[in-house]
Amino acid sequence: MQKISRTVTLLLSMVLVLLQGCYSFSGASLPSHLQTVSVPLFDDTSQAGIAQFREAITRNIISKIESQSSLAIEPDPARAHALLKGVIVSYVDEPSQLGSTTERAVTNRITIVIRGDFDDRVKDTRIFSQSFVGFADYSVGNYAAQQAAIQSAINQAVDEMFNRMISNW
Repeated sequence: MQKISRTVTLLLSMVLVLLQGCYSFSGASLPSHLQTVSVPLFDDTSQAGIAQFREAITRNIISKIESQSSLAIEPDPARAHALLKGVIVSYVDEPSQLGSTTERAVTNRITIVIRGDFDDRVKDTRIFSQSFVGFADYSVGNYAAQQAAIQSAINQAVDEMFNRMISNW
């Protein structure tokens, strides 16, 4: 019995080692003709007056592109192979959980919606135009938790946008 168990373990280990190189996230699946991307400062049409998030979101997506894809950032949109234009569509901070005795908010939810338009400038085609949502809850009255929730919501929306950029080719 022990010999069979050891043999099965050895076979599974060999299969895992062989399959390890078959699938990888590194380098993503971008077409080879796209080597540079320009990411202008995101716009803000949210009506919430959160223009201060424009830079944070733009920096976040640029950092993710630089660290997790084969694309290089090109500051000049006219020279870039691809263009990612973004806009903050909405920002909402609203109650998400009410207290059972007071019926007052115990936690609030931050929801951020960003839209991205990703264009292949070499082939002159739009790759996608899509909205991405990020959200996070925080305890009411806790400013540090609110700021962390904002950052978490931004990260979630940016991660979705980045994943869409490098997949579905």
